[in-house]
Amino acid sequence: MILIQNGRVLDPVTNTDQVMDVLLDESGIVKTGEHLEAEGADVIDASGLVVAPGLMDAHVHFRDPGLTYKEDIFTGAAAAARGGFTTVVCMANTKPTVDNVETLNLVQKKGEKALIHVLQAAAISKGLKGEELTDMEALAEAGAAGFTDDGIPLMDEKLIVSAMEKAKELGLPLAFHEEDPALMSEPGVHKGAVAEKIGYGGAARAAEDVMVARDCMLALHTGASVCIQHISSENSVELVRLAKKLGADVHAEATPHHFTLTEEAVLKYGTMARMNPPLRTEADRQAIIEGIKDGTIDMIVTDHAPHSAEEKARPMAQAPSGITGLETSLALGIHSLVEPGYITLMDLMRLMSKAPAEFYRMVPGSITEGAPADLVIFGEHEQWTVDHFDSKAENSPFKGWTLPGKVHYTICAGKIVYRG
Repeated sequence: MILIQNGRVLDPVTNTDQVMDVLLDESGIVKTGEHLEAEGADVIDASGLVVAPGLMDAHVHFRDPGLTYKEDIFTGAAAAARGGFTTVVCMANTKPTVDNVETLNLVQKKGEKALIHVLQAAAISKGLKGEELTDMEALAEAGAAGFTDDGIPLMDEKLIVSAMEKAKELGLPLAFHEEDPALMSEPGVHKGAVAEKIGYGGAARAAEDVMVARDCMLALHTGASVCIQHISSENSVELVRLAKKLGADVHAEATPHHFTLTEEAVLKYGTMARMNPPLRTEADRQAIIEGIKDGTIDMIVTDHAPHSAEEKARPMAQAPSGITGLETSLALGIHSLVEPGYITLMDLMRLMSKAPAEFYRMVPGSITEGAPADLVIFGEHEQWTVDHFDSKAENSPFKGWTLPGKVHYTICAGKIVYRG
């Protein structure tokens, strides 16, 4: 048993925000209230700290199977635990691709041994080729969390409509990577002032905007539940806003790097700031923040994308895109959104736990009697320095930053899986 005393319980499911005690064991949360006692329990003094449901990241790459020199399920889970996450959804672009039940089961069995809950999305198309649908029904029956070809855009509208219709029938969501290759000179850097300065082709907003417009309208007409992944363009935010207004079941993710940094980061951090989609302008960053504020953007995810130091040391055109993000996500949410007054800490918890769980058809974590004992305990204003990672990778522009939101404990299924 674990007894958490005097913590500020912040629960976006019940809208609870008050100081109380929480008693839990491996079966779940036993009791909440004031002045609780439990003989023999391990006591955590959470005075001055926030106690919230464990965070959920609906967009991570654990590179397992096939690319485990970058990350694997166990190191990814350790990084997640250090960041306060108790549940993640892994993308399907592994080697081999998670486009069949056998590979899905392989990941699931390994995930069962991890520190946290590791869910797996399945691919929409076989081999991520965008030509033929996977056996979505069989994958759903085997426990796929949803469907995505993340990393590669789907260009065949007929196939997309078929996928949307099937996903709607199965009651599972779809997530789309929105970048039209025909409208990108070179990926990873915004086609603008910085790309011109470094002599790089860049990726224009139009590459994202046209795909978002297409998929929002297809979602509207099919009734499918669709997520626009890692949104980066101010126009795309407005398109999602319109789709929601029209009644589409459309959702959107934002990453901490897209609401914290702009294209100028490329000049300072080089390939550590190369992303797909790219960091854009301050106007885009502000539009993302506005979308978070008004509910257009439902979820904060990391798009945790670990790469080796050797890969990121390559020239801009040859280096892979993406950063490791699980260990800095909560802190950047506080730093970039809560502290400037754009949203409340309760809003942040909703974006980082309740909303992604609901999108993936899960019962969201809550600090109520009988709920699973998945919790994070952190100091909202407590400063810490990003100086090492539990991930195998350290490809982050935030290394060396001092940020608020130090995680003290992550508890998953009643066990302490991280202690900071």
